[in-house]
Amino acid sequence: MADRRLQVFYTVARHLSFTKAAEQLFMTQPAVTFQIKQLEEHFSARLFERSHGKIALTPAGRLVMEYAGRILVLSEEMETRIAELTGTMSGPLLLGASTTIAEFILPRILGEFKVEHPQVHTHLTVGNSEMIETRVADYALDLGLIESPSHLPALATEVCCEDELMLICPPAHRFAKAASVKPQEFAGEPYVSRELGSGTREFMDQYLRSCNVAPEDLNVVMELGSPEAIKGVVETGLGVSIVSRATVAKERKLGTLAAVPLDPRLIRTFSLVYPKDKFRSRLLATFIEFAIARMKRLANGGV
Repeated sequence: MADRRLQVFYTVARHLSFTKAAEQLFMTQPAVTFQIKQLEEHFSARLFERSHGKIALTPAGRLVMEYAGRILVLSEEMETRIAELTGTMSGPLLLGASTTIAEFILPRILGEFKVEHPQVHTHLTVGNSEMIETRVADYALDLGLIESPSHLPALATEVCCEDELMLICPPAHRFAKAASVKPQEFAGEPYVSRELGSGTREFMDQYLRSCNVAPEDLNVVMELGSPEAIKGVVETGLGVSIVSRATVAKERKLGTLAAVPLDPRLIRTFSLVYPKDKFRSRLLATFIEFAIARMKRLANGGV
């Protein structure tokens, strides 16, 4: 409903990049440039300064950005409220999820939600926790599901469920039959780590420091951005790793990996994050309630 030129301008202004705006809006860069030119002609004012391949907002551009943000939020709220008067749960749901949640927990939840609300069209973005919360704060996503507490004050956080992190190793490894493993015991072992920005990596680093083990003292042989990749490398015997219990249910059942609790146990929470100042539609509120209930059930071993 809001002027398309404002939507394009606001996206360019947030990223300070015509290229990134074009990618996010699924437009060509010349089309984005044309929309900005039209808006500048409408206001008879330059909205961006262009210099040495970079752009910056002019004073007029900063003013337009302030109003554009408010107009776009109100426009979205108006359309949502009108749609809710029909009593139909429909429309797009823009979700983001960290890798562990997206790969091992969310697929079943999204499938069940689609069965109950077939007119809802979900779009899922997968990345590490840091990337997801940043995109939620930028209003590029309606909701994020992450593995670590949010660091951004603009986001509200709701805890979904608990998740235990465990050490994984090949079945023939000396830790495989242990009742538990202390951080000091595996500190010298070849270790396969998650990448920086990962919620699992951040939480693990905090845990190690609390146990008087410096994360930089680990014998890291590889950093990977996917739990599936980590499991594959650990299965070869290259090293041990720490992953969510939810990610290794299949491998434990097949006997290709052993999962051993840490001592002290390492339990974290999965959380939902969304902008504090954004109108919460009935669709979003319904999905939040649905997702929290299902995630708690799955965490408790339910099906």
